[in-house]
Amino acid sequence: MEMTQVDLVVIGGGPGGYVCAIRASQLGLKTAVVEKDRMGGECLNYGCIPSKSLVTVSKLYDRARSAEGMGVKAGKAEFDLAAAQGWKQGVVDTLVSGIERLCRGYGVSVVRGKARVEEKGRVTVEGGGEEILAGKMVIATGSRPAELPGLAFDGKRVISSREALGLRSVPRRILIVGGGVIGMETATIYQKLGSEVTVVELTDQLLPGTDGELVRVVQRGLEGKGVRVYTRSRVLSAGGGDEVRATVETPEGRVEVTADKVVLSVGRRPVTEGLNLEKLGVATDGNGFIVADGRMRTSVEGIYAIGDVRGPPMLAHKASREGIVAAEVAAGLPSEADWKCMPETIFTDPEIASAGLRDGPDVRRTRFSFAALGRALAAGEAEGFVKVISDAGTGLVLGVHIVGADASNLIGEAALAIQMGATVQDIAATVHPHPTLPEALMEAAEVAAGRPIHQLRLGGK
Repeated sequence: MEMTQVDLVVIGGGPGGYVCAIRASQLGLKTAVVEKDRMGGECLNYGCIPSKSLVTVSKLYDRARSAEGMGVKAGKAEFDLAAAQGWKQGVVDTLVSGIERLCRGYGVSVVRGKARVEEKGRVTVEGGGEEILAGKMVIATGSRPAELPGLAFDGKRVISSREALGLRSVPRRILIVGGGVIGMETATIYQKLGSEVTVVELTDQLLPGTDGELVRVVQRGLEGKGVRVYTRSRVLSAGGGDEVRATVETPEGRVEVTADKVVLSVGRRPVTEGLNLEKLGVATDGNGFIVADGRMRTSVEGIYAIGDVRGPPMLAHKASREGIVAAEVAAGLPSEADWKCMPETIFTDPEIASAGLRDGPDVRRTRFSFAALGRALAAGEAEGFVKVISDAGTGLVLGVHIVGADASNLIGEAALAIQMGATVQDIAATVHPHPTLPEALMEAAEVAAGRPIHQLRLGGK
């Protein structure tokens, strides 16, 4: 067995792991990253990038079918999911090869195979025939979809988001169990592609944990397009042959749902097999996620944990930042995570994006509607609004929440404002180009600053 000695070994090449490895190498640490599948991990290969590729394709198809009202007449639009999958895979492959080039360019050794931690500082790679001796270790093994009792994945009828994003034909009927981020993005894609979609969510609203005002805009749009939504509901049983017949318990009684595919999206579990956490003495919480502090240190000196394996929120950009912190701490720098503002985005239609606080004492809540925004109207995407949460006394921006077109891009400015300690007066005084969607943030800030132009104050003064 070939033996390699390094300063740092990173287990997992996802958005946390490969970023960590590159940063560690930049800091002079001899670094190896072990990846059992493809570089980029779940996010790039089976999650974030594939889903956003199909979100783009499905939205384009949906707009093509409805563009006649805007004067565009291109005949009957047709859709080929197999061809779209080919395009999606091209996007993924381009990004994977880019990561591999970056690793080579920075001198990071990429080892293919499944890592097994034999003891602290010693990792064997199954399938790679290699043993790695390392002074320090970063665990970045990610997570996998969770199952429900009596509703296990079979890869054909009951599938995870990974299989849902790889389908070669559009299911006529699709049942989505779990109305969280993954479930709702999947619902958005297949509704636009023509599937009859049903969503079952256990809690009292879709997208649990998200501002209810934002969620209501998305739910109203989906239901208006024929999507059936059952909240405070659960699947009691599911069976059948080529199709699934599910019994759903709702507040109004039991209903039967028949589907060709069931997408199970009820959460994720940490991937820790082969890490020997108990033997190493690495502490985990009640759900099996690794416990780590703001410097990514676990209960064992020299072992760090980043990304999904640490638990929610499971965000690629959070994992990347954690990877940078872990690399810098491993290199002896006084780095620590700063979670003052962690933006989140959801690619429904319209999109949802949030940064900072949702509420609090002595805050002011102001909003500006996309329906009053020239660019949104001109684009035919006038649904939604921007909501600003600010300190009632100082005007300090504490949170921004958006539901509307391109919210995922608009939230970047809001996150910067919160991170830098900007006030609503700062945003209101910043000239925004016209006509653009970011004007909505400026307009909401002007309302908060008490000087709205395109929205009447109370009393019209």
